[in-house]
Amino acid sequence: MGTVIMHNVVSVDGFIADNNDGVGPLHDWYFSGDTQLTETGAGDGDYDHSEGAGGFKLSRVSAEYVQPVWESLGVIVMGRHQFDLVNGWEGQPPAGEHVVVVSHRPKPEGWHPEASYHFVDGVKAAIAKAQELAGDRVVAVSAGEVGGQIFAAGLVDEVAMDVVPVVFGSGKRFFGSFDGQQMLEDPAVVIQGNRVLHLKFKVRR
Repeated sequence: MGTVIMHNVVSVDGFIADNNDGVGPLHDWYFSGDTQLTETGAGDGDYDHSEGAGGFKLSRVSAEYVQPVWESLGVIVMGRHQFDLVNGWEGQPPAGEHVVVVSHRPKPEGWHPEASYHFVDGVKAAIAKAQELAGDRVVAVSAGEVGGQIFAAGLVDEVAMDVVPVVFGSGKRFFGSFDGQQMLEDPAVVIQGNRVLHLKFKVRR
């Protein structure tokens, strides 16, 4: 089975968004470089994940890290709140061929029936479905409330953070409401980009 990696862009004080789901400057580094990032997800490529910013343009150092990560993904696991915020990227994820949505509610009726989006009730069932779909490829878990639940269940193999030098003070936490203690290994990746620090840790078993 593929590796399960929990990931998000995060402030220095551990927030992935403010209390109103705004990301402020967290994603600025995606658009401040000169190296184009190629999206690798399912779909015809018409959906603009950069929200009109003309595509993702990273620094060379960040692009050399992010591009192979995106190419390794088979499935993205996200919560229903994030799905609703972005309307599931209109059925076209930025990376990977499949998306698993953790939700007590089914897929909206008539919503992009051609898209490989699977709505699953419960985090353990969601990861099982994601690994089935991904095969040997990576399962990417979006950090936040659902990501924290998956982490708490012991289903995450690695934690990846793109740390941006900003302090939010309050907002949506990277690990959601997880309040336990879990040791991580020393960072396997430490890459300094332009206004972002890329970190990756294996979860200590």
